[in-house]
Amino acid sequence: MRRLKTSIETFPVAGSFTISRGSRTEAIVAVAAIEENDRTGRGECVPYARYGETVEGVAAQIEGMAEAISLGATRSDLLTFLPAGAARNALDCALWDLEAKLSGQRVWTLLGLPEPGPVVTAYTLSLGTPEAMEAAARKAAKRPLLKVKLGGAGDPERIAAVRRSAPKARLIADANEAWDEACLEVNFAACAAAGVALIEQPLPAGKDAVLADLGAARRGIPICADESLHTVTDLPSIAPLYQAVNIKLDKAGGLTAALALLTEARQMGLTIMAGCMVGTSLAMAPALLIAARADFADLDGPLLLARDREPGLEYKGSEIQPFGPEVWG
Repeated sequence: MRRLKTSIETFPVAGSFTISRGSRTEAIVAVAAIEENDRTGRGECVPYARYGETVEGVAAQIEGMAEAISLGATRSDLLTFLPAGAARNALDCALWDLEAKLSGQRVWTLLGLPEPGPVVTAYTLSLGTPEAMEAAARKAAKRPLLKVKLGGAGDPERIAAVRRSAPKARLIADANEAWDEACLEVNFAACAAAGVALIEQPLPAGKDAVLADLGAARRGIPICADESLHTVTDLPSIAPLYQAVNIKLDKAGGLTAALALLTEARQMGLTIMAGCMVGTSLAMAPALLIAARADFADLDGPLLLARDREPGLEYKGSEIQPFGPEVWG
């Protein structure tokens, strides 16, 4: 019989992590551990207040599945029992990890996918003054891909400052819903002048219909949906507005749902980013199966922490190395 254990763990952030909605100095994660026949499968999630989640609430959601898990609930059952979100992600990933350990096969083999190779991840520069972001960019200038957190007023100066200090890096500009229609023109122009490769979630979810009126020739840079996209059911409404999607396991509700979202988004011709919340290697490892088939990877959570869990993923600069079953899967 399977037994479910739920835990809440805290990992300090190196310094602080700041976006348009605020700052944090620690990553608080919920972990689901499912035991069967002396094997344990684990999955980590990062509850996110923006989506109405609390750590305690998500942990209670996970724990509330204990009886169903003990009776043999499957990943398909989870899609019915729980809504998309952090709790379902932790349980889904734990079930994948458990199946891999019980079968002696890696998760990608179970899925019929090729083994993931090294993946280059974006490295995130927190929102700050142009001067602070220029200094941070100078330290990270040798990294090939930088994600630049923006916040509205002053963003043209911020993106120009980052470009000055990191002239060779590809840049992703991530506003986290902080822009409005009035500033789109000047901010798009600043991103174009800086050679930005992708603009992520410029407008608030639900207030982004204006993006349909921005022709590709006028805009010049693809726009990526993050907060506006959670699951495959969101694709029809966002496809006229965005050219790319950020797939996060915590939003989709697990690897199972994220893979379905990836397949459908590809069929619609959308560019794919594999993204993450600020979590540990246990959260990043399953997301690497999305990153292996994505155009952009943003799985730098452990790089932003003062301490990762052990064993964890190996990062060589910005390149994430293939991982063993002791990490996950």
